[in-house]
Amino acid sequence: MTKTAPHHATLSRRERQIMDILYRRGRATAGEVMAALTGDPSYSTVRAQLRVLEDKGHVHHEEHGLRYVYLPAVPRHAARKSALRHLVDTFFDGSSEQAVAALLGGEATRLSDEDLKRIADLVTKARKEGGR
Repeated sequence: MTKTAPHHATLSRRERQIMDILYRRGRATAGEVMAALTGDPSYSTVRAQLRVLEDKGHVHHEEHGLRYVYLPAVPRHAARKSALRHLVDTFFDGSSEQAVAALLGGEATRLSDEDLKRIADLVTKARKEGGR
């Protein structure tokens, strides 16, 4: 299987759970991943899923004696950006405005004044950096 650039849409639910564990821990063996997963997956299943994630380019491993230690191949902030771009493209026709409107429409009542100020500051910063 050829390694491809990591892309959020290529992950199954269980693969996303494994990636979440690796991002939280920074690195983990298959046994440590297995212990952190719900549903009691077998060790061989976890190893197989880690191999698939490695083939997809999401993780890589280091050998420590006889153990493989798995690490995310992409920094969390880069994966976050990719996943968010995929979400905006898929559900909001590529419109950041529609995505923000959806977040603020349902979540705005739960946002504190401090949250809204931080969001306003980010918009101001984006305008300055964009030359607008």
